[in-house]
Formats: sequence, C-alpha cells, structure tokens
Amino acid sequence: MNLLDIFQNQVLISALLAWSGAQSFKLAIDYARTRSWDWSLLLRAGGMPSSHSALITATAHSIGLNSGFDTPLFAMSVAMAMIVIYDATGIRRQAGQHAKIINAIIKDFIEGHPARSQEKLREVLGHSPLEAFIGVVLGIVIAQIVYMLWGS
Repeated sequence: MNLLDIFQNQVLISALLAWSGAQSFKLAIDYARTRSWDWSLLLRAGGMPSSHSALITATAHSIGLNSGFDTPLFAMSVAMAMIVIYDATGIRRQAGQHAKIINAIIKDFIEGHPARSQEKLREVLGHSPLEAFIGVVLGIVIAQIVYMLWGS
C-alpha cells in the first residue's frame, strides 16, 4: 500500500472536508458576530455548525454512495452516526450545562474570596439540535459534491 492511496479514499476525503468545512464555518460565523478572529475555534469542540455531525454524516453518506445504501457497512455507519450525534447533542451538552453551574458557584465563591483564581471551565462542549442538524446537512452536501466531482 502506498501512502498516497489515502488520497484516493473518497470516504475519507469527504469526512475530512466536512470536518474542516464545519470548523471553518465556526470561525467565519464568530468573526461575523464579534468582528475579531478567534483562531482557536478551528480546533475547538462545540458551536455552529457541529463538526462532529458533519464528519460522521459525510462518512455515512459517502459510504452509501460508494458501497451502496443497502450494505451492512452503510447500516453500521448510520448506527455510528446516530451514536456520535446523540453524544454531541446529549451527553456533551449536559456536561456543558454542568460547567455553567460550576462556573457560577466559583464566581460566587471568588466574590467572597478575591485572592482566588478566576479560571473558567469551558461551557460549550456539546451542540444544540439545530447545530447538529446543520452539521448533518453540511456532511451530506459535502459528501455528495465529492462523489459528483470524483465520479464513480
């Protein structure tokens, strides 16, 4: 196997383009809102659109396009997509809610003890259903474009 064979993997290319596209959209959306560049958004979890949803959906859709929507591989990829999207919108979102509560407790504590550190926990770990949905749509669109440009 040649290392360059990786660049022939349409499923992988679709997944990576969907992920990087979603991360880039986060940067652009944040810039439009704040008028400043926050380059850390390129590698940060959470926010609009969901790069987790975009990546896993592009993977599943690309597998369907290339291997068939009636294959066990496509079925497994849809199951994995369901798990990833559930995790992004459920468990990780709940962890973000916990971080908000903990940060509020820390703030109250610090106000009574000004010598304490004010380091904040990340509050945006998961995604709203809308963020995940936009990631799903982005994943499907990018996988479809790659499939159409690539040819079968």
